[in-house]
Amino acid sequence: MASVKPVRDARHPAPDAVFLGVDGGGTKTAFCLVDASGTVRARATGPGTSPSDEAGDDGSFGTCPVLAEGVARVCAESGVAPADVTHAFFGLPAHGESPALTAALDALPGRLLGHDRYRVGNDMVCAWAGSLGLASGINVISGTGSMAYGERAGRTARTGGWGELFGDEGSAHWIAVRGLNAFTRMSDGRLAPGPLAGVLRRVLGLGSDLDVVGRVLYGGLGRDGVAALSRPVAEAAELGDSAAGAILARAGRELALLADAARERLGFPTTEPVPVSYSGGVFGARPVADAFRAELARLDARFDLRPPLYEPVVGAALQAASLAGTPLDDTARAALRSPQGPPAP
Repeated sequence: MASVKPVRDARHPAPDAVFLGVDGGGTKTAFCLVDASGTVRARATGPGTSPSDEAGDDGSFGTCPVLAEGVARVCAESGVAPADVTHAFFGLPAHGESPALTAALDALPGRLLGHDRYRVGNDMVCAWAGSLGLASGINVISGTGSMAYGERAGRTARTGGWGELFGDEGSAHWIAVRGLNAFTRMSDGRLAPGPLAGVLRRVLGLGSDLDVVGRVLYGGLGRDGVAALSRPVAEAAELGDSAAGAILARAGRELALLADAARERLGFPTTEPVPVSYSGGVFGARPVADAFRAELARLDARFDLRPPLYEPVVGAALQAASLAGTPLDDTARAALRSPQGPPAP
């Protein structure tokens, strides 16, 4: 009697399916390849992916080398050819923020994979997909920049992420700029001196306070270098600096407002619980996390604050499987679970 071949449920990935997740960022770009069982077959980390408005000769806006190397590394480590990747999701900064940038970024992965089984989106999608496991709700990001992104019933919403020049409230860059402002006022005598002044003098290696101008404005720190000065602000707050503490507390409140604005745009009624998670290093500062939690509780909504389930790059792989129409099952998702990020605020 001939054996009967079992029919595979098309809603679940084939046993040999592999999904590529790419989480771009200003500081680093992460890559992972996940199979149908929830095993991470390979990982890689590369330099930041920060497209500019000046296209390179290949139209990739300087992003192509980073992505090409990362994709090649995870494929070589796993023994999976790029052409055999079942589906991929590339979450890249600036996607959706400029027509020319978006068009170039949309086309780029096809040259690296040799097929069109991929989707490109903003890296905020990776953070949401990872923190909530693709579930309805909102993720708030606070790293170098800040924004919130959520999905509900087929609707999507983004709030914040307007850039450091006139936005990114509650981000590391925003905190650092306000810390530097407090330092200058302390130096002038317009603000009572506190531990912040000494911490920044030490970290920046200042011979005189006025040296901060050359060090920050002309010293080539750049956006990421300025954002890194949020850590001295947090250090000063731990030492009891009231100005630094107030900056961190306001940062937490600003981040909660991003979540609340996203809630309204997604159509959550005030009576319905709103799952909220978070990602980014700024939430590791306890005053920020405390203020974030307190402001969510004060607002006229039922926010359900949750720690992140997965890191953003794993979220990108989950998104890839979902976009392929074959989401990972509960067993595979459980295999992917690992502690991520700071403890719940």
